[in-house]
Amino acid sequence: MSDCAPVVARVFSTDERQALYDVIAHRRDVRNEFLPDPVPEDVLRRILGAAHAAPSVGLSQPWDFILLRDPVRRAEVKRAFDRANADAQEMFPAEQRSAYAALKLEGIEKAPLNIVVTCDRTRGGAVILGRTHQREMDLYSTVCAVQNLWLAARAEGVGVGWVSIFDPAELRPVLGLPDHVEIVAYLCVGYVSELFDRPELEARGWARAASLDAHVRYEVW
Repeated sequence: MSDCAPVVARVFSTDERQALYDVIAHRRDVRNEFLPDPVPEDVLRRILGAAHAAPSVGLSQPWDFILLRDPVRRAEVKRAFDRANADAQEMFPAEQRSAYAALKLEGIEKAPLNIVVTCDRTRGGAVILGRTHQREMDLYSTVCAVQNLWLAARAEGVGVGWVSIFDPAELRPVLGLPDHVEIVAYLCVGYVSELFDRPELEARGWARAASLDAHVRYEVW
C-alpha cells in the first residue's frame, strides 16, 4: 500500500464537535486580564504545534514564531505601540477620542509571553503550487496558523491578544527581521484572571457584533 493512500475520515462524536464550537464561541481578544504565571513549555509546545498544523499554500509553511520574553525588547515594542496609538486616537472623530483613550488595547508588558508570527515570502521557492496567481496566499496561510494558535490556546485556558497598532517598520530592527520576512501578527499570550462573556468592544459599547444572517449572501453579492 502506498504511504499516501487515503484513510477513512474520522467521524467526531457529538461531544467532540460541541467542544470545538464552544472553544470558538468563547475565544476572546485579551488585553488587560493577563496573569504573570508563565505558560509551561509543554502547553506552549502544543499550542505552537496546533499553529504549525495549519493549512498552507503548496505546503510551504511560510510561518515562523518568535518568542519574546525579554522585558527590554518588549519595552521597545510598547513604545512603538504608544506612538502609533497616539496617532490612531487622532484619526477618530473628536467625540470618540475620549472613549478610544479609555480602551486597553494591548498587553505587551503585562503578558508573560509575546509571540510574533511572521511570514517568509520566499519560502518554497519562486513558484509555489496554489500561489501562482494569488501571491498573497502565503499571508493568508500564516493567518490560518494564527487562528489555530488562538483556538488551541483557548482550549488550554491560555489567553491571546492580537496587537496591530504599530508601524511594522519600527519593529523590524527590534526583531532583527530580514527584508523578505513580514510581520503578520503580534500576540500577547498568558493565563488570564477572567474573560468577557462577549467581545470586549461590544461589552464596552464601542461596537456591536452583527448576526450571521447579515453576512450570508447567495450566488452574487
